[in-house]
Amino acid sequence: MISAQDDLIGHQAPAPFAERAGNGDTRFTERYWYTLHPITGTVDGTPMIIDIGMGYYPNKGVMDVFAGITMGRKQHNFRATRTLGDTPLHVGAGPLRIDVVEGAKLHRLTLMDNDSGFSFALDFEASFPVAQEKQNYRERKGQVEEDMVRTMQFGRWQGWFVINGTSHEVTPQTWWGQRDHSWGIRSEMRTDEAAPPVQQHSSFFWTWSMFQFEDRGISIFLKEREPGKPHYLSASEFVRAADGSVTHREATGATHDLTWADDPLGQTILAGSFTLTFAEGPPLTVRMEGQEARFYLKGGLYGGFKGWNHGDHKGDYHAEHDVWDLDDADTRARARTLGDHVVRATCDGRTGIGISEYGVAQGYPRYHGPQKHPAL
Repeated sequence: MISAQDDLIGHQAPAPFAERAGNGDTRFTERYWYTLHPITGTVDGTPMIIDIGMGYYPNKGVMDVFAGITMGRKQHNFRATRTLGDTPLHVGAGPLRIDVVEGAKLHRLTLMDNDSGFSFALDFEASFPVAQEKQNYRERKGQVEEDMVRTMQFGRWQGWFVINGTSHEVTPQTWWGQRDHSWGIRSEMRTDEAAPPVQQHSSFFWTWSMFQFEDRGISIFLKEREPGKPHYLSASEFVRAADGSVTHREATGATHDLTWADDPLGQTILAGSFTLTFAEGPPLTVRMEGQEARFYLKGGLYGGFKGWNHGDHKGDYHAEHDVWDLDDADTRARARTLGDHVVRATCDGRTGIGISEYGVAQGYPRYHGPQKHPAL
């Protein structure tokens, strides 16, 4: 179907925007993800983190979005999906919209009033340049399972949000965060017991962590089956000089030493460190301490929730919202492990803030305690 947006440049296949990309593979996905959190970890003593995201599935004719906030031990979720119709490049669904005001610099995110009780108008402004991670390419039994590009960026936030009738101001001095943008063939994640079969994972550790300081940003994407031997590593350090210029170097190696909280409901990092080595310059060690705030990504359909997974067609428009009690065992069992966990970070005398996503699967030779819980 030809739409007015086909007058724009940027086609990636010999087909209209609303019909085909990535050679027609239904797994082709383009995704935005954002998170923001107060640099102190709390607002008036309440731990908080906000997550927002969008998935575009041109070969399924679907776009879905989510937004949520964790406040203390409650996670509030909003999810919506729409058919692409004649506006395939309108980034949003229902009350949620994402506008790229200036590429690699300024994004505007809006959630208008809706039944969830959560709304916002938030601007992400980059604090460091955007960077491309190493290509995610993986085959299994001769078939391409994943072939994906991802960029990531640190930023500061400004605007406001309302939750349950209470308005909160967001300023760049008090709210920091990060975003990513990925596109390509994405492997499916199926961890929803309501839509079996559920994927089983074994013998690996992984983390995707981003740490931000006043004059430095550090990102780590690490996957390994043996401690100290990553089979995928994409890690970067950005440093801003006094004159405003930014240097960037890529890590060539990474090790980690983590301790785990005695959490009876799931995998939770208590503290730990990552040491990165580089082709030039000294190694770098980042230490982190887990904070209370954490957004479980099943609230945004990662892995699927109650029979609804990313890219599913649910009619012209469909939306849901719910509130999770994160101290409830059944809720945490459904939420599983995958989440954005706010962490306090220290490096070379600097103190910062960030998030860590992680998981350790049964059979990995280290960190045995958390392996009784799902890795994803």
